[in-house]
Order: sequence, then C-alpha cells, then structure tokens
Amino acid sequence: MNFSSELPPPEAPAEKKSPVVEYIQQLGQTSVPAAEVSNLYCLTIIGQIEGHIVLPPQNKTTKYEHLIPQLVAAEQNKQIEGILIILNTVGGDVEAGLAIAEMIASLTKPTVTVVIGGGHSIGVPIAVSSDYSFIAESATMTIHPIRMTGLVIGVPQTFEYIEKMQERVVRFVTSHSRISSELFKELMFKTGDLNRDIGTAVGGADAVNYGLIDGLGGIGEALTYLNRLISERKGAQTGGLTQ
Repeated sequence: MNFSSELPPPEAPAEKKSPVVEYIQQLGQTSVPAAEVSNLYCLTIIGQIEGHIVLPPQNKTTKYEHLIPQLVAAEQNKQIEGILIILNTVGGDVEAGLAIAEMIASLTKPTVTVVIGGGHSIGVPIAVSSDYSFIAESATMTIHPIRMTGLVIGVPQTFEYIEKMQERVVRFVTSHSRISSELFKELMFKTGDLNRDIGTAVGGADAVNYGLIDGLGGIGEALTYLNRLISERKGAQTGGLTQ
C-alpha cells in the first residue's frame, strides 16, 4: 500500500462581501450616511411599506426597521446637512408608515420629499412629513380610508380602533400640509372616483392645488430647494452666534 506524504490542499477562505454588496442586499442602497461622498443623504421608500408582518418574497418592499437606523445615523452624522426622501410607494402597514413619518418630521436637519410615480395610502403622511414636499406632474396619490386584513373581531371596539387610527392619519396630514381636515376627509370618502372602492386618486397638479403637496417638481427642484434650506439654516446659526 502506498502512502502519499502530501497533505490535502487547504480550503479556500470564504470570500468576504464588500460593504457595498452588504448594503445593497440588506438595505437596497449602495451606501449608508457617509461624510466623504456628499453633505446630503438620499433615503428611498419604494414598493410596499413592510411593518410587523413579513410580506411574500416576490413583493417589492421597504422595511421600516431598515429605515429607522438610517434616519438616526443621518441625524447624528455632523457632515450630513440635509436629507432627500424619494417616494414611489403603494402604501402598506399603517403604524409603520406613521412611525417613519413621525421620525422624518422630528429630524432637526432640513428635509425634502419627492413623490415620483406614486405616494399612495400611508405614503401620503410620509410625503408631507418633510420641511417641503414635491411631486412629479405624472405622479399620483391615492387617499382612502384605513382597511384591516386578516382576522377581524366583529365588535364595536374594533371599529372604534379603526376610527381612532384614521383620525391619527388625518391629524398628521393636515398638521404637516396646507390641506384642511374637511377637504382631506371629503377626498378620503369620495365615491365613484376609484373602481369599486372609496377614495380619490389625486394627480400631481391637483395635490398642489389642494394644499397636500407644496410644489410640482422632481429631483432637480428638490435638490435646489434642499440646498436653499441648508443655506438658510447655516445663516440662522451664524447670525445667532454673532449677536
């Protein structure tokens, strides 16, 4: 019997993924807030907003547990001076959407949102949560009452809960935009506009006319306005120090 003195070749070490690949796989973005690239941070909210229930893998989703640490990181990063939020969402989980909207509204740095394609359902509060909002002329926003899926207990408390949640959405939208509560509810409960449904599909120009969105525009207009807000903030801070 012949014995070989050669040892088997060592196993090749597992290839380590680059940070960029990790960010794409985990967050759907090429980078997290970084000082060396730009003083602006771009946050994208695409597809369906995923909340407490994991959606099927074929759904294009934005997970709110991914957005929250990104917003915190952008707020803490001293090199980031403004945040641009781009929306093309069909809506999704109500509480998750409101949580994202509340976080954006509470940021101390200038924020601008842009609705590209669509900002439907719970995407409406997110769209109006920034310091200034834009919508593309071809984009739409669907305003409709809150719905519940899955097992629903048919008791009065269930409907009272839905009504209270709906009032939370109405209060947030009307307090962060120029639309009145009466007009927003009128659009929400309108019949005949949507096929076999209650609500209204609002186009870009109408969203501005209703006072829901601040102005018509896309990425260029949004970046111009965001830089203007940053300059005004710097001027206010400088003025405060010199007095």
